[in-house]
Amino acid sequence: SMPCMPARRELHTGRYNFLHTFWTPMHPYDDSVITRMRKAGIYTHIATDHFHYWEDGGSGYLTKYDSHESIRGQQGDCWKGQVKWPDFPDTLSGRKTGQNWRHDWINRSFITSEEEMPQKKTFDCGLDFIRRSAKDDNWFLQIETFDPHEPFYTMQSYKDLYPHDYHGKNLDWPDYGKNEYGEEATKHVRYEYAALMSMCDHYLGQVLDLMDELDLWEDTMLIVNTDHGFMLGEKEWMGKNVQPFYNELVHLPFFIHDPRNPAPGKRCRSLAQTVDIPATLAEYFEIEPPEYMDGRSLTPVIEKDSPIREGALFGIFGGHVNITDGRYVYMHAPVSINNAPLYDYTLMPCHMNQPFSVDELKDMQLTDEFLFTKGAQVLKVKTKSSLNAYLFGTLLFDLETDPKQEHPMENQEVQIRLLKLMRKMMKENQAPSEQFERLGIPETGDFEPEMLKRYQEKKIVLIENAGNLTPDGLMAASLFGQFLPEDLTSQMKEILRKSTAAGNQWGQKEVIECVNGLVTDPMGQMLVRIVKYFI
Repeated sequence: SMPCMPARRELHTGRYNFLHTFWTPMHPYDDSVITRMRKAGIYTHIATDHFHYWEDGGSGYLTKYDSHESIRGQQGDCWKGQVKWPDFPDTLSGRKTGQNWRHDWINRSFITSEEEMPQKKTFDCGLDFIRRSAKDDNWFLQIETFDPHEPFYTMQSYKDLYPHDYHGKNLDWPDYGKNEYGEEATKHVRYEYAALMSMCDHYLGQVLDLMDELDLWEDTMLIVNTDHGFMLGEKEWMGKNVQPFYNELVHLPFFIHDPRNPAPGKRCRSLAQTVDIPATLAEYFEIEPPEYMDGRSLTPVIEKDSPIREGALFGIFGGHVNITDGRYVYMHAPVSINNAPLYDYTLMPCHMNQPFSVDELKDMQLTDEFLFTKGAQVLKVKTKSSLNAYLFGTLLFDLETDPKQEHPMENQEVQIRLLKLMRKMMKENQAPSEQFERLGIPETGDFEPEMLKRYQEKKIVLIENAGNLTPDGLMAASLFGQFLPEDLTSQMKEILRKSTAAGNQWGQKEVIECVNGLVTDPMGQMLVRIVKYFI
């Protein structure tokens, strides 16, 4: 489940959650493997600088541990108070008006040496716990760093590892959407990312060195993993979430050392996912795993590379529903451009950093249709996702012949096989019935050729009463009308009508300029960059 907090909820519960909700706190009915370990007498500790934990949408996670150390100052963490807007260099980033941007540059002014870097402090806390606990048994430690998440801010010593000739504007926090930075700036931001990644390598190395020093490999499991990747110009994209979930975003680094089955350097081909980690931990500590898991213990994979799953389901709430069998990747899009019906099921109605609005909750319903809520009724809230996958369409890739996923293929036999597996896994996850409706997937029966043909159709509803537009201008305005909020769409149409009254005819370029002038917030600017990709 993508991205940050949905993935962390999986780490606790071993359940996919992207078919029911998006970014959310832990729920009263969530069965956390961390809680189960704590109740079984296994001491649990987390050291983290992941500031989303202390926002509305991240509550209820840290309190599952016996103890937690929270390191402040990453990205937009509301850490240091300062009324005056911070100084920052001339930049190519379009985020300059947002509060995240504001707090990031305030934080940077207090983080001017490596000793002050949140990543170093986080690893230091973890290393300290290991040194003090090495001779004890039955403990679990989670060292969790926000890096190498953007912004790619690090010290000069790491940048010096990647010398390159760049004289352009600042770019270490690229905007999500179509990559329009050009070759030189794109190369530069990749080096900025590489520098931060090298810092991560350095401090991970300290953990490995300490395990050597204290001879922990004999009785200590080590798992190294992450929640998502980041696109840096591949296939014309920057960022995550707004594009299809290509392998750059979801085929993640995942290393595991199991002292019961040591196999240094061994690479396994079997599928593994974040949801498999809780089951693996429960087996390792010999406790009962969480109920209603989608994950399975990775021990058979570690021992003999024996597959534990036929497929891996992945995605983001309201986006493509994706599945892979290891060779093929199938991305199933909604069958209509309105991406409906879509409901958010929650008992903790929070977005990333604010609660649901009263307007969002006015028409909410209560439902007890899911077994995993253990009899508790949950809110069923009608919603709309800004991350609409409809225009990307349904995609199928063969990683064996097309590892970069640059050439979508057609193969009805493979598509039907993966559709059947997707439906099976969605049902096992207790996906709500309207998800099947949104995707046009029948809950029973066969997949007929006409149905597959429908999955490939893409229809754009042309905007009406928008003035005198050339054909490409009409298409651009129509695409913006599908993605932008209603108030901005109305403003765009009014400007276009006034232009017509003045005797002007607008094309694609003029429509884009019009919308760029209307949109000032970072989310709106991101939507504009998505639409420009399709234009």
